[in-house]
Amino acid sequence: MNSIKNVPARVLNRRPGHSLEAEREQFDKTQAISISKAINTQEAPVKEKHARRIILGTHHEKGAFTFWSYAIGLPLPSSAILSWKFCHVLHKVLRDGHPNVLHDCQRYRSNIREIGDLWGHLHDRYGQLVNIYTKLLLTKISFHLKHPQFPAGLEVTDEVLEKAAGTDINNIFQLTVEMFDYMDCELKLSESVFRQLNTAIAVSQMSSGQCRLAPLIQVIQDCSHLYHYTVKLMFKLHSCLPADTLQGHRDRFHEQFHSLRNFFRRASDMLYFKRLIQIPRLPEGPPNFLRASALAEHIKPVVVIPEEAPEDEEPENLIEISTGPPAGEPAVVADLFEQTFGPPNGSVKDDRDLQIEALKREVEMLRSELDKIKLEAQRFIAQLKGQVNALEAELEEQRKQKQKALVDNEQLRHELAQLRAAQVEGERNQGLREEAEKKASATEARYNKLKEKHSELINTHAELLRKNADTAKQLTVTQQSQEEVARVKEQLAFQVEQVKRESEMKLEEQSDQLEKIKRELEAKAGELVRVQEALSRTEQSGSELSSRLDALSADRDELSRVVRQREADLLAAQSLAREKEEALSQEQQRSSRERDELQGRLADKESQEQGLQQRLLDEQFAMLRATAVEARRILQDAVGKLDDPLHLRCTSSPDYLVSRAQAALDAVSALEKGHAQYLTSRAADASGLVAALTRFSHLTADTIVHGSATSHLAPTDPADRLIDTCRECGARALELVGQLQEQQALLQARPGLVRTPLQGILQLGQELKPKSLDVRQEELGAMVDKEMAATSAAIEDAVRRIEDMMNQARHASSGVKLEVNERILNSCTDLMKAIRLLVTTSTSLQKEIVESGRGAATQQEFYAKNSRWTEGLISASKAVGWGATQLVESADKVVLHTGKYEELIVCSHEIAASTAQLVAASKVKADKHSPHLSRLQECSRRVNEMAANVVASTKSGQEQVEDRDTMDFSGLSLIKLKKQEMETQVRALELEKTLEVERVRLGELRRQHYLLAGATGAPGEEEPSQPSAAPRSGTKKPPLAQKPSVAPRQDHQLDKKDASYTAQVVN
Repeated sequence: MNSIKNVPARVLNRRPGHSLEAEREQFDKTQAISISKAINTQEAPVKEKHARRIILGTHHEKGAFTFWSYAIGLPLPSSAILSWKFCHVLHKVLRDGHPNVLHDCQRYRSNIREIGDLWGHLHDRYGQLVNIYTKLLLTKISFHLKHPQFPAGLEVTDEVLEKAAGTDINNIFQLTVEMFDYMDCELKLSESVFRQLNTAIAVSQMSSGQCRLAPLIQVIQDCSHLYHYTVKLMFKLHSCLPADTLQGHRDRFHEQFHSLRNFFRRASDMLYFKRLIQIPRLPEGPPNFLRASALAEHIKPVVVIPEEAPEDEEPENLIEISTGPPAGEPAVVADLFEQTFGPPNGSVKDDRDLQIEALKREVEMLRSELDKIKLEAQRFIAQLKGQVNALEAELEEQRKQKQKALVDNEQLRHELAQLRAAQVEGERNQGLREEAEKKASATEARYNKLKEKHSELINTHAELLRKNADTAKQLTVTQQSQEEVARVKEQLAFQVEQVKRESEMKLEEQSDQLEKIKRELEAKAGELVRVQEALSRTEQSGSELSSRLDALSADRDELSRVVRQREADLLAAQSLAREKEEALSQEQQRSSRERDELQGRLADKESQEQGLQQRLLDEQFAMLRATAVEARRILQDAVGKLDDPLHLRCTSSPDYLVSRAQAALDAVSALEKGHAQYLTSRAADASGLVAALTRFSHLTADTIVHGSATSHLAPTDPADRLIDTCRECGARALELVGQLQEQQALLQARPGLVRTPLQGILQLGQELKPKSLDVRQEELGAMVDKEMAATSAAIEDAVRRIEDMMNQARHASSGVKLEVNERILNSCTDLMKAIRLLVTTSTSLQKEIVESGRGAATQQEFYAKNSRWTEGLISASKAVGWGATQLVESADKVVLHTGKYEELIVCSHEIAASTAQLVAASKVKADKHSPHLSRLQECSRRVNEMAANVVASTKSGQEQVEDRDTMDFSGLSLIKLKKQEMETQVRALELEKTLEVERVRLGELRRQHYLLAGATGAPGEEEPSQPSAAPRSGTKKPPLAQKPSVAPRQDHQLDKKDASYTAQVVN
């Protein structure tokens, strides 16, 4: 335990010198004790009473000054557990402490960040958790400082949330992103804790596991509020922004939802949390933000913290350590017995008294044995506790050694870096010294050069001044170029002055450098030789300067020539400008006259265009109105046919009605489009609307007439509904046409209202259509081949899966279970191989039947001619494939100990029945002397034998694996035996009743199965000369995993009724 021995000086300085000093000292002492007990190096959770005292201290002083004063003195870098518990206490203080705690913690953000970074670089389990926890605390502090409406406990009302979000969609968007970041930090901490628990194989009831799990209580409280707020904000965002824009938000929310739901589920399963917090349950799926009404289905998750038990009390012993009952207990028992049954009759003891005494002696013996067992258990617990303490001490010592090695490693690494830096600094200083010596010689040479250049610049300056005076005299001759000459003069003066200032500044700078160099030259007399060499280079630079002076004189001549040329250009430009101004004034006058004329013409054109536009609008509306009048006549004629008695003899088919209704719906869509174009176009082009209205009126009238004709052949109820729907369609169509005839009502016209009755007519027409087959007779041939191939594929897949299960069973089990699993899977493999051989033989026999019986007809024609037999083959093939799939599923469950052995037995029976159905269907048209038929019968018998082997191996394995406990009657009396006998009889009667009910249910299921199978048509071969041309009521192929309707058969019937078992066609 880290005890804080010295009170920080900052705390002592805050203490006033009045009568409350003693109270303040007591408060500081209490806080120091609570902090030292709460934040220590023991791997145990923080006690609630110490954390509560620290939180009450923040409310007492209205801040966290005292807490941080002591917390800074803790040796957090020395222990990862100490840092972890410090983060836990700080989290609780932030949540439940005084509101000013948040601002006090803001001043120590750097300390929190340094602790996290320090432990993040070290490979320590608690260190990684501390790194993640500090990031969470920094995110929490930043969020609540930025949004003061949310307290650190995150508990606000929906009104406060709406006020904090505001009405600006950007603010809502940003707030949602920040809450997502907040939630990511919380979930990352919980995932890291659970990952370490799984790695360390820790239990939630151990102190090491509880030390890691304790901070997750605050994480659960924060996550419940953040989840509720993000749901509210996401619904608000979806009400303001399109769904595509928020796709990223939805993906991030879904990921957080699944992580949070997994976190709550795992936490609620731990015993540690069950007594400390009531964790809410999240829904199975995330909310549907694309549906606004889903907000009403959202339920806010509420976390409940139960009332805490007093922690000062010692926990009760798990095992009673008392040595036995007091000595006076038998007397008390005897007194109670006498008060209840009266005193004994005389001194003679009957059998009951003897039995009571025997029972008392037995109770005493059992009590003594129980005491011995308790003492043994207590001694064993003490030994285990000693071993656990020794192991924990050894683990703590290893952790300290590891921590010490890490610290030493860091120190050595730091010293090595310092040595390398010192070596680099020495090399750099040596290079600087050599460079300074080189610069000294170069500076001396540069000074001499600049001195000579300065003298040359002075001469050039004097010459330029004289030329400037001459130039000024020449420029005064021409008055028009005076401003240009003045500008050139100012530029020349500025350049001369700038050159002069630069030369003076450089001269002063070089003079300073020269003095410095002279001092260096006095200290370094040995560098005289290099200075002489620099003087020789100076002579060379003098020659270069003379050549540069010649170049400057040439530049001066060029400059004077340019000045004269500029003067001539200026005069020419002024004369040209005057000419341009005169031409521009003339052009402006001419343009103003032309503009006036064009404006007059434009006004005439606009008035003519308005007249033509109004005339066009009138003509367009007149054409639309005439079309609407004609459409109204067509619709009225169609509606009148509904009540016309001469129309009763007219009939129509539902198929044609459906086609007409669909065409009318397409015409409604075209009418809506034409109406929208007419309203939005400036020219009010009504051509599209007129064409759509014409087509709509004809198709709608045609639909109404054929609806009436179709109702004449329909039943009464659908016919009445069809007539009513046609009347409603006609009424709405007439209303729409009437609106299109008026200028004002045209804007309020809604063509889409006619779509609803047309859709009703379409639906009624589809209901009246006769049900056709999904599979035609011409497709039966291809369907037979397809089903046989699918059955072969299913069996191959079953064999592969059984081999995979056998390999997995050899790795996952051993001993008796491995032997049982191998025996069951080997029998299943043999059964699959026998079924595969039977299917292959059946396919060969089927081809022989087709080749011998089709004659000149094609294979498809043969199948269509014998459709019932073909359907029997299809049903049998489906049954075999389905049975193989179910057998593999049942075997997989039995091997994994999640299924029942009875399922495997039933699947074996079903496979035997299905193969018998396939054999029977093949034998119907086969030749009795065909070799394929004899091989098929042998394969059928082989399948029955293999199915019997599967049943036998399953039953023997079940008997071998199941535990059979021997019954022990040694400790039972006569009354207890009688009681258990009655209970067993009751249980036997209940099981017999349940068995009877299940048998009745099985009989009903079989009866319903036969009824459904018989409703589709009796099995048998159709007459060859009368192929069925009418549509049959169902040869729709079910999926392979769906069990077809196959009549169940008993095991003893499989090999006796192969020739008489017939297949049935299945829907």
